[in-house]
Amino acid sequence: MDNNNNNNNQIENANQNENQNEMKNLEKKNNENLFNLTKEEIIKFIQFKQEKKKIFQFDFFQFLNNWIEKRNERLKGKKEKEKEKEKEKGIEKKRLFHSFFSLFDKDSISKQDFDKLKQFDFFPKSFLVDIQNKVIQDNQKEIENKEKEIENKEKENQQMKIEIEEKWKKEVEDKEKEIEEKWKKEIENKEKEIEDKWKKEVEELKSKFELMELQKIFSDSEIVQDIEYVKKLQEWINDNDFFSKMKKGFSAKRDGFNSQNWHKAVDGKGKTLVIIKTKDNFIFGGFTQVGFKYSQSGEWSNDSNAFIFSLRNDKGDRIPAKFTYKQPQYAIFSRSDYGPRFGNDFQLSSNLQPGYSNFGYSYNLPNGITYQSNEAKSYLAGSYNSWVVDEVESYFI
Repeated sequence: MDNNNNNNNQIENANQNENQNEMKNLEKKNNENLFNLTKEEIIKFIQFKQEKKKIFQFDFFQFLNNWIEKRNERLKGKKEKEKEKEKEKGIEKKRLFHSFFSLFDKDSISKQDFDKLKQFDFFPKSFLVDIQNKVIQDNQKEIENKEKEIENKEKENQQMKIEIEEKWKKEVEDKEKEIEEKWKKEIENKEKEIEDKWKKEVEELKSKFELMELQKIFSDSEIVQDIEYVKKLQEWINDNDFFSKMKKGFSAKRDGFNSQNWHKAVDGKGKTLVIIKTKDNFIFGGFTQVGFKYSQSGEWSNDSNAFIFSLRNDKGDRIPAKFTYKQPQYAIFSRSDYGPRFGNDFQLSSNLQPGYSNFGYSYNLPNGITYQSNEAKSYLAGSYNSWVVDEVESYFI
């Protein structure tokens, strides 16, 4: 029994020695460099001091002052340190407590730290109340900060919601506008397509109608069967009244290849269109505004509106072509034993055969061709006088 008590006493003494050695090391560490003490070491140091007051002579307030000074010395420059020393000379002991514990957790004291510290009976009650109030204030401040953070977050969310709604609204408006413009464009294109198609159909119908009307003009002609020839003759003469009222007053195949028969049909009719076709398919002729007359000895007529033309020959790049006068006083020549004669440029004889073709006397030649040249003589009928007439048609009102 005594042995057990001795053993227990030895163990307790060993633990006390160990704790005392640990505290001595902490005190030595404190004296050497107070700033190196951690928060846990300081709390443990104070707790041990409370329990073992007789072991150490410990001035707690001096300890706090030293700890704060050392920390300030470490954190601030010399000028700042001197300013802080002057300021702290008049600070109350309670303020020192407050400053000390505030340093444990930077700007605030945790509730866990407060619960550990308030068990030490040498802390004044007023100090603990202040500490507790500060904890409450810190918690309240934390709550307020949290509420403010939540409020700011809600504002951010609200702003974000507004921005998203505006963006969505803008995207919807842009999309609606895009669809509307696309739809409008499609309608315009479709309308234009329909309009173009309608115009084309109208033009085609109009062309068909005009073609039918033009075909009526030379419906009984054996020479003018190409609608392009009809268009050219209508363009050159440029007299709708003449075209609407004219008739084929003479046809050599119908009325005979005889100049007297031709004169009986055309003399005194005024405006007259003469069209000649050769056996070699040359097509040429002339138009006179004043018309032919009966004359046994022959007579020239002045006609500034007369012209000769070529509808078809072996010079494909030069036809159809109209050739105006250069000597209007010699536009046409009337003689009872001659067929149609335009200047000295072409003439049919009494049997409505050549005559001759000597293009360039009364009417202007094409560029590059000279009067009396072989090309000038052969331009209208293929040769000077060896061509053969296949048909002669004359139109007048």
